[in-house]
Amino acid sequence: MKTIKGPAIFLAQFTADTAPFNSLDAIAGWAAGLGYKGVQIPSWDSRIFDLKKAAGSKTYCDEVKGTLAAHGLEITELSTHLQGQLVAVHPAYDAGFDGFAAPEVRNDPVKRQQWAVQQLHDAAQASAHLGLTAHATFSGALAWPYLYSWPPRPAGLIEEAFDELARRWKPILDRFDEAGVDVCYEIHPGEDLHDGVSYEMFLERVGNHPRACLLYDPSHFVLQQLDYLAYIDHYHERIKIFHVKDAEFNPTGKQGVYGGFQSWIDRAGRFRSLGDGQVDFGAIFSKMAAYDFPGWAVLEWECCIKHPEDGAREGAEFIKKHIIRVAERAFDDFAAGGVDGAANRAMLGIGISGSGSGI
Repeated sequence: MKTIKGPAIFLAQFTADTAPFNSLDAIAGWAAGLGYKGVQIPSWDSRIFDLKKAAGSKTYCDEVKGTLAAHGLEITELSTHLQGQLVAVHPAYDAGFDGFAAPEVRNDPVKRQQWAVQQLHDAAQASAHLGLTAHATFSGALAWPYLYSWPPRPAGLIEEAFDELARRWKPILDRFDEAGVDVCYEIHPGEDLHDGVSYEMFLERVGNHPRACLLYDPSHFVLQQLDYLAYIDHYHERIKIFHVKDAEFNPTGKQGVYGGFQSWIDRAGRFRSLGDGQVDFGAIFSKMAAYDFPGWAVLEWECCIKHPEDGAREGAEFIKKHIIRVAERAFDDFAAGGVDGAANRAMLGIGISGSGSGI
C-alpha cells in the first residue's frame, strides 16, 4: 500500500492582488510556512501561472517547479474548473458563465466553447511538461436545468444531453491520453456529472475511456445526502484526486437540500472549514489508504463563517493528522510460524496415511 501524500492546498480560494497571494513565489512561501507540501494550481489565474506558456515551454514549467521546490513544495495537479465548465453551457447560464472566459470570446457561445476546448488541450500539454499524471476539472452542464423538471421532461432529453456531452469531451480525453494524464471530474451540483449514476451515464458514452476519472470531494455529497463512503467503494479505481473539504447538512421544517434560495450562511447545507462540519474524515482516509489511493490529500477551503487564513492554517494540521502511514507488514507477523508446505498439508489432514482419501 501507499501512504497518501500531503498535506496540499488548492490555491484558487487564496490568490489575490495583495501580498503574499499575488505571485507564485510569495504564495508558495505562505503555503510552505503553514506546513503544506504540495499546491494544486488554478490554471486560469495569470497572477501565479501562465497556462499558454506552460503548454508551449517545458523550460517555463521547469522554472515553475523550481520556484516551488525552493519552498519545499510540489505541484499536485493543475485545475481547469472554470474552463471545463465552458465545454458545455446551457443557454440559461450564458451570461453567468461568460465571466469565466477570455474577454475576446464573451457573448459568443461558439467561440467561448472553442476557447475552452483549447484551454483543456493546453492543460494536457502543460501537465505533461510538469510531469503530472492527473488533472482537475468540471464537466459542464447541458441537462442541469432539467434536474427536477416541471413540466415533465420530454422523452430522450437527458439522453441527448449526455450524448452531446460525450461528443464534446471524447476528443479532449483522447488528447489527455496522448499526454499520459487522467482527466478527473469533480462530481458537483451544477454539473451534469453530479453523482455516481450521472458519471456512469457519461462513462458509458465515452466508451469507458481510461482517462475519464474522478476528483473525490465528500462535501458535495453531504449537501445532496449521498453516501460518500460507499461512493469510494464503488469508484475507488477511478478516483485519482482528493479534495479534503468539510460540510454540514442541518435540515429544518422550513428547508432541506435545495436551500430555499438562501445565502450560504442560512442554508441547511453549508460548506465548512475542516473539522467544523460533519464529514467523517477518519473513515475516508482509512478507505483511501486501504484502496491504495495514489495521490495527494488537497485542502479545498470554502466556509461561510471562518476566515480563510485560519482555515488554511488549521487545514494543514488537520490533514497531517489524518494521513495514515500505511503498514509495511502485517500486525500479527510476530506470531507467524513460517511457510512450510508439509506442515500446511498436515494441518489440513491432506496426504496423511489413513486419513480421508489420502490424496
